[in-house]
Amino acid sequence: MSLEKKFVKAKPVCKVKFSLSGDQYNSASSILLVADFNNWQLGETPLKKAKTGIWSATVELETGREYQFRYLIDGTSWENDAEADKYVPSGLGSENSVIAL
Repeated sequence: MSLEKKFVKAKPVCKVKFSLSGDQYNSASSILLVADFNNWQLGETPLKKAKTGIWSATVELETGREYQFRYLIDGTSWENDAEADKYVPSGLGSENSVIAL
């Protein structure tokens, strides 16, 4: 898992690359990024699998804010990002990852 932040000097935005890699994701057929910035809509932000086996998606987000997110693996398994800036209760008995920009 990794979060890569690239702040844009000309605008108050940050390009964030969300990535997942490792053996546990090799057999996945789909990974979705589900977050408050996409209104928690399934399928709104799918990660794409590269030939290297790394799943990733890049999203442009407004700076000066925090965003909650989780990954949905194959429509059944929810995961947080180990490199999140922090975690907060989801209100559903689990936690959400948070990225602070």
